[in-house]
Amino acid sequence: MMLSSRLRQAVYSLQLLLLLLCPIHGFHSSSTITNSRSSSRMILFQSTTTTTTPVPKYPTNRGETVDSRDIVASQRPPLLAIRLLHILFATETMASQSMYDLRLSSDFSDLASQVSMCTLTRDEGGSIGWVNVAEIEAHQDNNNTKAATVNDHLNDILPMETRKQVLRMNTKPGDVVMVESSRGFHLVQVADVMVDVRKMAQTKRRRRSLQGDGEVSMLQQLWNKGRQQQDDNDTTTTKATTDLTYVMETMGCQMNQADSERMEGQLQSLGIVPLLEEEENDDDDTTKSKKKKKKKRKKEPNVVILNTCSIRDHAEQKVYSHLGPHAKRKRNGEDVTIVVAGCVAQQEGQQLLQKFPEIDLVMGPQYANRLSDLLEDVVIGGNQVLATDVTHIMEDVTKPRRTSTTCAWVNVIYGCNDRCTYCIVPTTRGVEQSRPVESIVEEVKELIQDGYKEVTLLGQNIDAYGRDMVPKRKFSDLIRTIGSLDGLKRLRFVTSHPRYMSMGVIDAVAETPTACHAFHIPFQSGSNAILQEMGRGHDRDKYLQIVNRIRDTIPEASITADVIVGFPGETEEDFQDTLDLMNTVVFDSVNTAAYSPRPHTPAASYADQVEAPVKKERLARINALNLKHASERRARLLGTTVEVLVEERNMKSRNADEESVMGRTTQGYLVYCPGDIDELRGSLIDVKITNCETYHLSGVRVDDDDDVEEDS
Repeated sequence: MMLSSRLRQAVYSLQLLLLLLCPIHGFHSSSTITNSRSSSRMILFQSTTTTTTPVPKYPTNRGETVDSRDIVASQRPPLLAIRLLHILFATETMASQSMYDLRLSSDFSDLASQVSMCTLTRDEGGSIGWVNVAEIEAHQDNNNTKAATVNDHLNDILPMETRKQVLRMNTKPGDVVMVESSRGFHLVQVADVMVDVRKMAQTKRRRRSLQGDGEVSMLQQLWNKGRQQQDDNDTTTTKATTDLTYVMETMGCQMNQADSERMEGQLQSLGIVPLLEEEENDDDDTTKSKKKKKKKRKKEPNVVILNTCSIRDHAEQKVYSHLGPHAKRKRNGEDVTIVVAGCVAQQEGQQLLQKFPEIDLVMGPQYANRLSDLLEDVVIGGNQVLATDVTHIMEDVTKPRRTSTTCAWVNVIYGCNDRCTYCIVPTTRGVEQSRPVESIVEEVKELIQDGYKEVTLLGQNIDAYGRDMVPKRKFSDLIRTIGSLDGLKRLRFVTSHPRYMSMGVIDAVAETPTACHAFHIPFQSGSNAILQEMGRGHDRDKYLQIVNRIRDTIPEASITADVIVGFPGETEEDFQDTLDLMNTVVFDSVNTAAYSPRPHTPAASYADQVEAPVKKERLARINALNLKHASERRARLLGTTVEVLVEERNMKSRNADEESVMGRTTQGYLVYCPGDIDELRGSLIDVKITNCETYHLSGVRVDDDDDVEEDS
């Protein structure tokens, strides 16, 4: 919520007047708070839950805590620093009102610049900066005077006792707390945390070298050179004598794709480059079909990262088969570092290292943006490293290596608090942790500056965004905030949950011009009995209410979904309910899957498992209906003109003599049309649809000379 300059001045003047006329108890020049009510006081919106017994690493049973603050606190992570912002007020009433305003998705920094009484930080959006947590322990140890004074430069902004009070609170990034000091009442936001991830990881010294003859690996040479540059204050990019290369193999969902981009950003910050595939022509005539070109790798990578997915059966076996060739290279003495990341890494943990001693690093998805820190123990210490402990999500320290120059993923919430009886995600990705609004806005603004036109907000349960924050936020407000940023052309989001999706989200999409008219809402089953056994927290009627609201509000919107067939206990009648729901909605596309039991999930132990032939037969029937509906939904666009955001060259073009581009409509439909990608990439163009296939459209541009959008 933005305040007008006149209102801002009025608030600021009123605060000064109150300070002059009504001194507040406890205000004095000393940094020590003498307020009789409490010397370590948090007045509003503090989480009051405490942890009396250790909680599981990632709870999987209903009724167990899902508060990431308690779960992380129980593990006692080695916290190094927290980054703080603040807004200073004259009275508790004013601070309380502004806390309420923040629930309406006000930007903390904007609010600080408008109303904060702190002249030292107001022009910087209230930024205090990084606060070293060693200050607390140092004051308990009188011998460590250096650490005790490490934050003294902040005393005039946030007095020492108040600072220590904030550091002792059980908070997470994004939380805002209210504290009182000798200066007044502060709203303090925890913007980010810094954890020593190397201390959180378990290391195991290898009994013998797998690199061969005790030679120093190329990766270690790179690290040593980087250390030398650091000692010499050399800020140039560290490079090895010979380029070190990596290969990233990504399995699974969009979250994994986004994590891979973050890990690649880490690797490239170290000077390690992707191993590119080169084309080899079978014929000197380059005008012949591209199908006659082979792809081969010119050499083997020095670093191999498998970013794994565990949502389907046999996921572990798939990982093992991918590991085989790389492990063999290592056994043969080749210089290769092997990393297993993602959900299978979190799920299997130590067992992966036992089955494949050639693996150097096993890391859960919560460490995707700290790969370089964990690799240091591998390279310098020659250790096997296991990093699967819980931690607060930290903001990126390097830029992700985006796979597109037009469209980008942006994580807004990690993990999931639901305990659907078939799903392993809460076990592998942990409980929900929403990112601060300000961090999301900053990332999207940087993307826009870099020329990106479309952003997709990511979350396993995106409608739950903000419910874990203090104060709570709404996803519908986030849509409006991000969608209103200048320069952004399109905004998408996935994945919605019927249990939490509010009608306000649909209204926000309808009212935000940049928001794409596309909703992905898994229903998983059309049977209320099966939905209850799944623990979905919604029924068939609730799902149809959401669909009807979308159809009434945005008639042309697309609706896609996920469904599981053959869940334990599913009868033919239950399956018919699912087919009936699909016929009622007529989805634009449905991701279908036969149920597969996953480790650590209740449904895996249910006695009434559906036999494989039945699941296979039902999957075939539901796939046929899915194809029919997908074709019908796209066929309605034949002869119409649609707006398409051009993303890439059409690599599937059958006409070698005509250049073709690929893009998507607001509904997410894939569209092919003739055009020069160098001219059109990132442009919004009008395309008249001349052909409709099951999962794509094709057509011709309308008004070729006039419709190319010029980049500003």
